[in-house]
Amino acid sequence: MTTVTPTYRAWQRLPRNTLGSALFSLGMCVRVPYFTSVLPRVTALEPGRCEVRAPKWWGVRNHIGTFHAIAACNLAEVAMGMLAEATVPPTHRWIPKAMHTQYLAKASTGLRAVAELPALPEFGEDEGFDLVVPVSILDRAGVLVVHADITVWVTPT
Repeated sequence: MTTVTPTYRAWQRLPRNTLGSALFSLGMCVRVPYFTSVLPRVTALEPGRCEVRAPKWWGVRNHIGTFHAIAACNLAEVAMGMLAEATVPPTHRWIPKAMHTQYLAKASTGLRAVAELPALPEFGEDEGFDLVVPVSILDRAGVLVVHADITVWVTPT
């Protein structure tokens, strides 16, 4: 049986529309102000999966006018973080440990990050473990522009 986390419960209580998504995303940015730099909007959330969109705006552009690589990493971390918050039970805690990123194509549009676990992990009571969260970042045409594997260290509280 999966424990419903406070973050996932908050998501479930909001309406499944643009307003609910915007309110949830605003609350997320209040809690983690650094995420605000990419103007993220969570569009889907459940244990093991999160989808986040970010517009291409002046604040994320690089010197050639595309979505900055590190801004894309920030978007990947938003998706991973919300996935972890919806997946890791309150009996455990998590912290990012490593990120391996591949920049595959220029990102000329707003982006969509999808963090998805192939299977939900078992959360034991005794020891910590590495959890690798794959994140695909796609442009508006569905082209994979960035792939990140973010390792989080999960331990019992």
